[in-house]
Amino acid sequence: MTTPAPVRLTWVQPEDLVGHELRQAAEDGRDAREAAARWHAAGGPPAPSAAGASPVPRPGLRPLAEELLDALAALPTPLASEEPTDLTALMATCPDWPSVHAPDGRGQGDGRACGPAPARPRLPGAGEDDPLLPRLHAAWLGRAVGCLLGKPVEKLPLHGIRALARATGNWPLSDWFTARGVPPALLAAHPWNRRSAGTSLAENIDGMPEDDDLNYPLLGLLLLRRHGREFSTADVARLWLDELPAGRTFTAERIAYRNLLDGVEPPLTASRRNPFREWIGAQIRADVHGWTRPGDPGAAARQAHRDAVLTHTGNGVYGAMFVAAALATAATGTADVHEALATGLTVVPPRSRLAEAVRFGIAAARETRDFDRVVDRLHAAFGGYHWVHAVPNAALLAAALTHADGDFTRSVCAAVSGGWDTDSNGATAGSVAGLLAGHPDRLPERWTSPLKNRLSTSVPSFDGIGFDALAALTHSEAVRP
Repeated sequence: MTTPAPVRLTWVQPEDLVGHELRQAAEDGRDAREAAARWHAAGGPPAPSAAGASPVPRPGLRPLAEELLDALAALPTPLASEEPTDLTALMATCPDWPSVHAPDGRGQGDGRACGPAPARPRLPGAGEDDPLLPRLHAAWLGRAVGCLLGKPVEKLPLHGIRALARATGNWPLSDWFTARGVPPALLAAHPWNRRSAGTSLAENIDGMPEDDDLNYPLLGLLLLRRHGREFSTADVARLWLDELPAGRTFTAERIAYRNLLDGVEPPLTASRRNPFREWIGAQIRADVHGWTRPGDPGAAARQAHRDAVLTHTGNGVYGAMFVAAALATAATGTADVHEALATGLTVVPPRSRLAEAVRFGIAAARETRDFDRVVDRLHAAFGGYHWVHAVPNAALLAAALTHADGDFTRSVCAAVSGGWDTDSNGATAGSVAGLLAGHPDRLPERWTSPLKNRLSTSVPSFDGIGFDALAALTHSEAVRP
């Protein structure tokens, strides 16, 4: 009788998490030497380098792994005062927390209170003539384009991405990736992402395939439609349990989902045995919070915070707040990309690692005209982080948007060409650049036509929906009284 192969669940098995937690401890200054020594003495493996599970199951290590994960989480970090997660403490570190600004640019209060949200800015209209509607349409399209562009090269090293694009004359990157004309030896050395190659290369794109970078904005839209702008973190949790298949979650989101099923309440869902709590997952959920708060970046950031703390802490939360505030600023139609990024920084603790990385990325992009050299500087500075961590990806996103100066093609291509979390960075860059373009007709047709105005998803009631319909639904939330 053949013994069945064990189910290898990625991102949740304790023996696969210890290496990631040790790495996280090194990043935030916790003294993990004793735990590391015990782990290595027991034959514990390092963190899986790219995927979410070790090649060989080690269930015998699980009791020790669970013990060490709890012990490591209890260690104090010297960065606690500079990188708080609590909203009141977080806002206290931000001296330039943004004011509310109407779409005409006039201020409407300081937006500093942590209680009820300040009055929302008056929008120019709630019908089809409202210029916000085509902006949102372009933002949805831009998010899809950037995500799809980055999907086939997700997890590949930077030199592999460059080699694949150069092999087809597509460097600097300016069009979809293709396998046509790529030497077999190069493809063998740097294979496309196996989950994406069949739907995201130029020769086989047929609508927008499912991706978590689009699933989460759909869930964000459902969240606002069901619970309004004053939703709670518990509302986010219940929505996920009702509408999000567990197999469509990854990293911190999968850990939090497991914690919910174990009876753990938010916000402890973000910290219990979760070494991915400062990765990029919360950031990819932030767009709807920014899109629906045009002119009110502070409120957008607070919404993103309530969403993010289900799964993330510290820099993982800041990435979501940064993006939400930047998008709320871009959504007014009166700001350029540089103002949007600067506003995004005002909701991030200024001495946090994420704020420092964003400032580094912006400065590097301003100082160097060759974007390949900018990327090389970023990888030299932040290459020690995991490729899904929020800190290096925020630096790359800020650099790409700064260097592109609002140009849509350059924005998504720069974000993807920098490596790391290619589809997530491409998606967020496309969202920002789409808003700034202001209308779907201003996005190049070679990017939008292959999408065929069709999104595939496992989020109930949305499969096959068009981006125009999504824009209309989002607009209704943005203008809700």
